[in-house]
Amino acid sequence: MDGVSLPTGNPPETESQPGPLAGLVVADFSRVLAGPFASMMLADLGARVIKVERPDGGDDSRGYGPFLDGRSLYFARVNRGKESVALDLKDPADVEVARRLAARADVLVENYRPGVMGRLGLGPEQLLAENPRLVYCSISGFGHTGPWSQRPAYDAVVQGMSGIMAITGAEGGHPVKPGAPVADLSAGLYAFGGITSALLGRERTGRGCHLDVAMYDATVSLLEGAALAWLATGSDPGPIGNAHFAIAPFDTFACRDRDITICAANDTLFATLVRALGAPGLADDPRFTSNAARHDRRAELKRELEALLAAADADHWLGELDLAGVPCGPISTVAEAVGSEQAAVRRMVVDAGGLPGPGNPLKLSSYDDPVVRRPAPALDEHGAAVRAELAR
Repeated sequence: MDGVSLPTGNPPETESQPGPLAGLVVADFSRVLAGPFASMMLADLGARVIKVERPDGGDDSRGYGPFLDGRSLYFARVNRGKESVALDLKDPADVEVARRLAARADVLVENYRPGVMGRLGLGPEQLLAENPRLVYCSISGFGHTGPWSQRPAYDAVVQGMSGIMAITGAEGGHPVKPGAPVADLSAGLYAFGGITSALLGRERTGRGCHLDVAMYDATVSLLEGAALAWLATGSDPGPIGNAHFAIAPFDTFACRDRDITICAANDTLFATLVRALGAPGLADDPRFTSNAARHDRRAELKRELEALLAAADADHWLGELDLAGVPCGPISTVAEAVGSEQAAVRRMVVDAGGLPGPGNPLKLSSYDDPVVRRPAPALDEHGAAVRAELAR
């Protein structure tokens, strides 16, 4: 892996402190990304996650690239630290194993289309009746209610329907999908937060609940300024490139050799910015004396700033602006971001069974953040042990 060496450190077995979720059992019936991402975060924080997979190939993402030494980094990234048991949920005997697992679990995560788990005898009403303390988390494309609830969905479908694509890209250009799977990942993040909140509520009430997380809802919630603009004005915003819907200058700007990002979100920062660029008079220019004025003339302001920035390379201006205290940064490649000293110090690249992957962004002072973590399981690697445990 060019530019990135595998981290070294103590494996989780040598942690001096178990994670904050140690002792919790998670039955993970999810696959591909949103659900496995949520349950991976639970595993990273110490929960025991038992992943239920199809016997005939397991999670679809086992076949997704990129591959390293024949193993899927996609699968390994969101399934590290889990156990795997292969169950055929069309086989009554295996369904009974699944029910026994749910009866002992604190949390169940699934991302089937609404109604599928119920038809298998594993729906929230059925399992909560047997285990009232269970936190049952369903993740789906559009949720368990509404006219779209039965629509099949993948990340790109939801991104398109949520409005995210319509506001991404160059002004006047075609809709663009963000480079990261934001629908899947945002649903996984909301599921993680919802699960931990429900567990906290259970401590007070003694009761679990059914948590219904929709990728669509999660992605719509990310519209932020664009949604607020429409709600306030009734005008449907389109894409504005790298600019901000409400703040200027808050954009990427061309220097002599390459682009940088500059964010001056108030009048004081704007004055500091233009002083650092050698044009302090712009702060008193009637066109730019307030954020509202700057935003209304953001194209004109960008031309003024880029005329100044064209005098030197990006590294020069980044140094000057950083010294002045203006929020700014380079446009890093993935290699530069993942391979940076900052990512290394923050343990944002970890080793899970010899495979590198993104680390855990949650840093808890009372708990370890190991840079070497337990690997993703082989299909049915723990099947015999889990079945024997559940038979007792």
